[in-house]
Amino acid sequence: MSLLETLTRRKLLVVTGKGGVGKTAISAVLGRQLAQAGRRVLVVEVDPRENLYQMFGLSPSGGEIIAAGRNLWIQNLKPRQVLDAVVRERLKIEMLARRVLASTIYQHFAEGAPGLTEIAILGHAWRILYGLQKGAPEVDQIVLDAPATGHGVRLLAAPRLVADVIHSGPFAEMGGELARLVADPERSGIVAVTLAEEMPVQEVLELREALRTQVSREPEALVVNGLYPPAPPPGEAEDDPLVALWRRRRALNDRELERLRTAWDGPLVELPQLPLDRGPALIAGLRQCLEKGADAWS
Repeated sequence: MSLLETLTRRKLLVVTGKGGVGKTAISAVLGRQLAQAGRRVLVVEVDPRENLYQMFGLSPSGGEIIAAGRNLWIQNLKPRQVLDAVVRERLKIEMLARRVLASTIYQHFAEGAPGLTEIAILGHAWRILYGLQKGAPEVDQIVLDAPATGHGVRLLAAPRLVADVIHSGPFAEMGGELARLVADPERSGIVAVTLAEEMPVQEVLELREALRTQVSREPEALVVNGLYPPAPPPGEAEDDPLVALWRRRRALNDRELERLRTAWDGPLVELPQLPLDRGPALIAGLRQCLEKGADAWS
């Protein structure tokens, strides 16, 4: 089974890695690729900067789900809005819901309870996947552009934490359902993203170990993003300082790639650095590289 076929079988894909390694770009590429394969896909971003819209050449929607092509939707998620929606859904009477949402107790609970923000993020995905979110499109799969490494681990560990701490009520029920979803490798998957540089590589190796110990999961794949193309052979353009810099950067990439190949025993996907601004052209270019695989440099 190919990597794409493996990822296509998952209902939830969580994309995580160190900030600045291109998680949002990879999330967008995966969303487009899976939609092209016939899946109905929602890509969800959890970042107030709303970079996902720029990737698709769309204007921010204020948190609403919007279409980004055939079989594909995108959304910038506000976790607090999800928590408030759960309260309104359970209480049903708007006046009572407003009083609860405005209460000091609820404010402190929503802002300070361990794991609750993470539960809101995953709970939103779960509610849409299982048809519980009013007005949401019917989708087969959600690609979640998760927070950076440490927050990404907390995101996946939170359901078990909440299920252990909160024993009754809607958030306890949601925590239990999400713990089962995250623990099930047939329904959920993790894609780690890194650059072939020392600090990002170290962080992604630590991410894998944290996932093993805290979530009992392994990433389905590692994407090494932003690789420099092979440098000219020795003897060519020896006096050009830009070529010298090119060689040094590629040598760094090669060293860290070798480190990853030694330490990482799962699927590893290499993607080049493309001279394109963030937007639809970058998604298209990375998709072509993803499809070419080993021939991405040709």
